[in-house]
Amino acid sequence: MGGVTPASLAPILLVLGDEELLATRAVTEAVAKVRGADPEADVREYQASALTVGEIAEMLSPSLFGGRRLLILRSGQDARKDLVAALLAYAKNPDPDVQLLVLHLGAAKGKAFADGLRAAGATVVPAAKLKGHRDRVAFVRDEIRRAGGKCTDDAAEALIAAVGNDLRELAAACSQLIADTDGRISADTVSRYYRGRVEVTGFTVADATMVGDVPAALEALRWALHVGVDPVPIADALADGVRTVARVASAGRGNPYQLASSLGMPAWKIERAQRQGRGWTPEGLVRAMQVAAECNAAVKGGSDDRAYALERAVFSVAAARQGSTR
Repeated sequence: MGGVTPASLAPILLVLGDEELLATRAVTEAVAKVRGADPEADVREYQASALTVGEIAEMLSPSLFGGRRLLILRSGQDARKDLVAALLAYAKNPDPDVQLLVLHLGAAKGKAFADGLRAAGATVVPAAKLKGHRDRVAFVRDEIRRAGGKCTDDAAEALIAAVGNDLRELAAACSQLIADTDGRISADTVSRYYRGRVEVTGFTVADATMVGDVPAALEALRWALHVGVDPVPIADALADGVRTVARVASAGRGNPYQLASSLGMPAWKIERAQRQGRGWTPEGLVRAMQVAAECNAAVKGGSDDRAYALERAVFSVAAARQGSTR
């Protein structure tokens, strides 16, 4: 691919749409291209609603000092009528040393401005939110391709199933997959990479918390929330984990199969609770039960930040266990 030359830069770019990732990327690429043509290029950003006709005329007039300029106009849909008129008049005969980039949400507001720029020959960069599933599949495939990899449709489908629909999350996941593989992404690659992570439940979080493995508990918690596990069953699982260990501990050291009928629990659950109960004292378990109850109240009572309530509970339960071992 050849280098960027001033002649290869579109004099007017219209970034049209309300998907922040795509709009931000369009600006980043425009800045990189201008700097590629002229490392000393003057890059300036403005909010369309705050600009006057006099200011824009000064910015778009030929510079005494030469050099390239990139003017980024954000929220173009908010530009006032006189500014729109001045910019559309300029667009008919733009300065070859100036690149004007207008960001516009693409809705009905300010539509005449976007239509006028398009009619004047602006290069349109689509940045609309991807509404359909097929669009997201195409986005994933394009992300992988941009990074030098290859991706099948079923691999893209698998990644969307694992990560969700948020474009930022998808872009980050594509980048991670490329970094961690040979770049040839199949459905099997995605499945291997995300196996186990998608299946995280509240019990995974509770089990790690009860044995004091805070890093594993936090990783499981964050991943569970990331893939859409509801906070309520996570809080329930944590409370159940503490309660089970406390009940089994109070029953003494008996054989799990003998204790199963008296405790009304399956033997495997008693055996696991006995393992998790090592290192806990009765006082530590009482404190952990208080923490679990507070966490449940916060999560079910509509706390503003339920993820924070769960994280705090993980730390506090682990601290209660740590206090037990001192």
